[in-house]
Amino acid sequence: MGKPNYNKIYSDIIQLKFPDKLLVCQKLLDKKELSVLDVIELNRKLFETSDLSSEKFNQKLRSYDRRSILRMLDYQRDNKLNNSQLATHFNLSRNTVTVWKKRFLVKNKK
Repeated sequence: MGKPNYNKIYSDIIQLKFPDKLLVCQKLLDKKELSVLDVIELNRKLFETSDLSSEKFNQKLRSYDRRSILRMLDYQRDNKLNNSQLATHFNLSRNTVTVWKKRFLVKNKK
């Protein structure tokens, strides 16, 4: 089973429900392939949920691929953030960031 075509999905959503937000999202939609972080950013721009309970529920359903995790860890390094700051920025748990660092950064150094 292939990956969903997020470009097509979000283009259709914008065309049907949010035509006024096309310019805001155009840069992301112009990418050939959207990463997990791009999809989250599009969701944030389009739906702007302020409901805390739905945010918590949606967070439980997220999954990240290796490339997205490494991009987040690079973001942490480039911006000199600690684990708590990175977790807050991307709406993650501190423990998740710690596990990722152990899994993806320590292995690469050996």
